[in-house]
Amino acid sequence: MKVLLPALGLILVASLVHADIQQPPASEWGPTRKLGRGLGNIAYGITELPDSMMSVNYFEGNNAAFSYGIVRGLGRMFARLGYGLYDTLLFPVSSFKGTYAPPYKSNVQWIWSGYSEFPPELLFETRYPYVREDQQDP
Repeated sequence: MKVLLPALGLILVASLVHADIQQPPASEWGPTRKLGRGLGNIAYGITELPDSMMSVNYFEGNNAAFSYGIVRGLGRMFARLGYGLYDTLLFPVSSFKGTYAPPYKSNVQWIWSGYSEFPPELLFETRYPYVREDQQDP
């Protein structure tokens, strides 16, 4: 009995350690992150308008910024609103390919299309890598 009790305790601790190490691949996103992403897209999706204008202004000039930049920014703003409503209303459900991941194309490789997970932050620096850089004249 003196040997059996410590052995059972060791097996119990070892099984907990094994369960702690195992993390599913989709565990980065969960329902709370999906809800936060949805609320962020609803509240701060309007930042797409000035961000798109600055981006178009940097690459194509003032005339394009005040025509195409506004149209592009409004389109991205309303897309963020739609994605925000989708994420907020369906946050308890793993609705996109069985995960809580964002349903839109990532902005990592495509500068003119795709979306970052959260809306852009304007005019201040952040330590988070998902924010696009403020595109000012060099």
